[in-house]
Amino acid sequence: MTPNRELVLDAAVNLLATGGLRALTHARADERAWVPKGTTSNYFRTRAALLNGVTDWIVQQELPSVNAAFVPRSPEELIDAMCALLEVTSHDRRELTTARLVLFMEASHNSALRDALTRGRSALGATIVASLAEMGASRPEAGAEAIAACFEGLLLHRIARKVATDPRPVFEAVMAGALS
Repeated sequence: MTPNRELVLDAAVNLLATGGLRALTHARADERAWVPKGTTSNYFRTRAALLNGVTDWIVQQELPSVNAAFVPRSPEELIDAMCALLEVTSHDRRELTTARLVLFMEASHNSALRDALTRGRSALGATIVASLAEMGASRPEAGAEAIAACFEGLLLHRIARKVATDPRPVFEAVMAGALS
């Protein structure tokens, strides 16, 4: 990936996170990235292409952390990993997470964006399914869906409401259900 493309995508994430969907335009991304006018448009001809590009970029940035988190050997390790990942995504990577949540809301009425987000979530969810299957879950897909939904809900509350309660008891309850 070219440095200018990365600068444009990082600028787009920042615009989404700080100003919402309406803040993201090709011209503003050029301005925020400090690249020549028209650079964003050269990489992403349409707004839809830009939104899909940002979605793919966010997944690309998040996937290594998620893959690392979901290779535990026990339920306790998985709970520890989820707690750590929640901390990273809601603090260290708050801007990236906020941008992703903005895109989630737009996906409710944008099928192309919904498809892009679904591809990303499927890639992330596959790691949870594999971990649960290895731990002996009888229904790893259902357990992974419950864990992902719980994680996303806690993350949404941390970002939108700035709620910072201890997630461990919640993850322990969901993990018990996933492994029962």
